[in-house]
Amino acid sequence: MGSAAIKVLHTYEEFGDSLASRKDERGKYLFAAVKLEGGEYYGARASLNVWSPFVSYGEFSLAQIWVAAGPSAEINTVEAGWRVTSRDNKTRFFIYWTSDGYQNEGCFNLDCPGFVQVNQKFVLGSPIEPVSNATLQFDIGIAIYKENGNWWLQVQDQVLGYWPGSIFNYLARSASKISWGGEVYNSEPNGSHTRTQMGSGHYGNEGGGKASFFRNIEYTDNSGKFRDVEPQSLSTIATRPSCYNVKVENNNNGGFGTHFYYGGPGYSTQCAK
Repeated sequence: MGSAAIKVLHTYEEFGDSLASRKDERGKYLFAAVKLEGGEYYGARASLNVWSPFVSYGEFSLAQIWVAAGPSAEINTVEAGWRVTSRDNKTRFFIYWTSDGYQNEGCFNLDCPGFVQVNQKFVLGSPIEPVSNATLQFDIGIAIYKENGNWWLQVQDQVLGYWPGSIFNYLARSASKISWGGEVYNSEPNGSHTRTQMGSGHYGNEGGGKASFFRNIEYTDNSGKFRDVEPQSLSTIATRPSCYNVKVENNNNGGFGTHFYYGGPGYSTQCAK
């Protein structure tokens, strides 16, 4: 297994997304993920393998870490991962934040004031290369952690920048939930389920070698140290398990630690509606 890299670019490429498309028709956002909640958290970390799933017109498929606090209608989040849209079908690194439940405050990458980039070697929204295939898999390590009042982002060994604590209310202190996993937007073309794939396009319960994964899942406690997440403390989220599902495992000897497989093919005989 190798490590993928965020490609160094010198121009910013717009996604053309809007918060309006994010907040409308929420039932069409489908997830296969795991969640840790019930405590005070000051960061999250994992390595996730990178794929280039098929994406139908006007849709997206992503894998990311969410660090969040607050009630759903007003939720504060900081998010980071990889994403494919139908615009160019390239796998791109992205970040996102909201301070009001995806209503008006927040954006992708540097589309609005918020994230402060301190590392100018990388452009947020740039392609990740190489991506995984059936014989070779590549992953990236992402960490989000609270330090000196701000939420910092690190990818591999590079600190990219931070979200100021001052732009949040609920996240100003700590996070109350962390999620790791995949998401797709299902526009229900022609009244059927989308063919947009999540992850590798294989179901999570197909396991290693086929399904996408997040490995070495960790959180930060109030000491500022990363701790292993115990598998039994995770709850799984599968909005439509006949289309995209999740399987949690633990393998400390194999170097994957607490990890899970997730994903699915979208429309199929098993996932028609």
